[in-house]
Formats: sequence, C-alpha cells, structure tokens
Amino acid sequence: MPVISVRDLIKTYQVGEVKVHALRGVSLDIEKGEFVAATGPSGSGKSTLMHILGCLDHPTSGQYFLDGRDVAKLSRNELAEVRNHKIGFVFQGFNLLSRTSALDNVELPLLYTDKTMKASERHARAMAALKAVGLSERAHHHPNQLSGGQQQRVAIARALINQPSLILADEPTGNLDSRTSVEVMGIFQRLNAEQGITVLLITHEHDIAEYGTRIVGFRDGRVVNNTPVTNRRNADTELASMPVVV
Repeated sequence: MPVISVRDLIKTYQVGEVKVHALRGVSLDIEKGEFVAATGPSGSGKSTLMHILGCLDHPTSGQYFLDGRDVAKLSRNELAEVRNHKIGFVFQGFNLLSRTSALDNVELPLLYTDKTMKASERHARAMAALKAVGLSERAHHHPNQLSGGQQQRVAIARALINQPSLILADEPTGNLDSRTSVEVMGIFQRLNAEQGITVLLITHEHDIAEYGTRIVGFRDGRVVNNTPVTNRRNADTELASMPVVV
C-alpha cells in the first residue's frame, strides 16, 4: 500500500473574477521509503500539491489517501495529529525564532504535541535530532550566529523531532549556495537511506531533483513525466571531491 495515493486531484482558486486552475486531475502514488522529487516551473502546481499532501489545504475534488486513510474523512483533530506526528515539514524560509537557540527551536513542536513530556526528555530528543543533522555542537547558538546552511539543518532537525515517517520539503535549497545545497541534500539522502523516511522534495532545479530516486514533472497543473532517476547523484561522494571554501 502506498504511503501517498492521490486520484484525479483538482484544485481551483478564485482570484477576484478569475479562476486559477492550480491542479488539473493529478494522480500519483508514492511508496514507503521512496525519495521523490517534484519538479516544474513556478505556477506548475507542485507546491499546491505539497500543501494538500501536508493536510494544510484540501482539493476542490479528487481523493487523497495517506497510509490508506481517506484524508477527506479525517476530523480536525485527526488532521492535526497527522501534521504533528506523521509529517515533517521543511521550507525554503527557515522559519526559526530569532531570539531562541537552535535547541529551543527544535524542541518547539514538542511543546504543542506532548505537554506531559519532561524538559529533560525534550532536550534529549532535540539534541538527538541536531546530532542527526550534524549540528549538535551548535545547539546553543541563535539563528543570527548560524550560516544559512546551518539554519536549514536546524529546520530539518525540527521536522524530525516528532519522528515522522514522511518529510515534505518545499525548495529547501532555494536560499543556499551550491556546496551548502549538496550538504543539505546529503542529509535528506541519509535520512531516507538509514531511517527509511519517505521524502517528497519540491524543487524547480533539475540537478537538485537528481538526488532523489524518482522525478515527477509538473506543468500547468498536470503531471507530464514520472520517471526513475537513472544516474542518481550522491551528495557524500560529491562533497568529498569539492574544495572547502574558507
């Protein structure tokens, strides 16, 4: 059974007197443990799809099954449970609290999802998440003391804190330089390979999409290609051969 299965998704927005057709009958399956990259130009529908898959929006028509459950039939509390525990979100903007340490930023979701958890356990889980992204030594630094790549690592650690089975990443390298982009993609590849986390990456950069195992191309609200990556890029191998800029 696919982790994600959508059938004939249509999403239409009303902007003034104009109807915007963001999705025009999208059907797609994503299996457990896949690393899928959705590509396409701005306005092609890929980010709209991600918001629907993340239970942040709902389609105008069509069906969305998450782990076999019809999302349209879930209550508000059940949808919140899905967003809090099953899905981790990573966005282009890091969305970190500027006056809060990396550790506290990572802990934040736990304050809303498990109010009974002891502070010591929250700290331990947040440190483990920071360690998973190679940033435990920066736990007590604030965002303005971190590089863009380090801030994105904190954001990824925050997405991991509730141990999700699915990560949705919307243009996570959009604000990063080339080397830092490769470093971030290496983290996603390791999380996918070592922890079995399913990853859906939204990107308009085809070279970034090649870190995934499958590329789904979007144009004008439709899927126009859906193919496995034949020459997959390996971030760790690339980093080993890249010069370190001081």
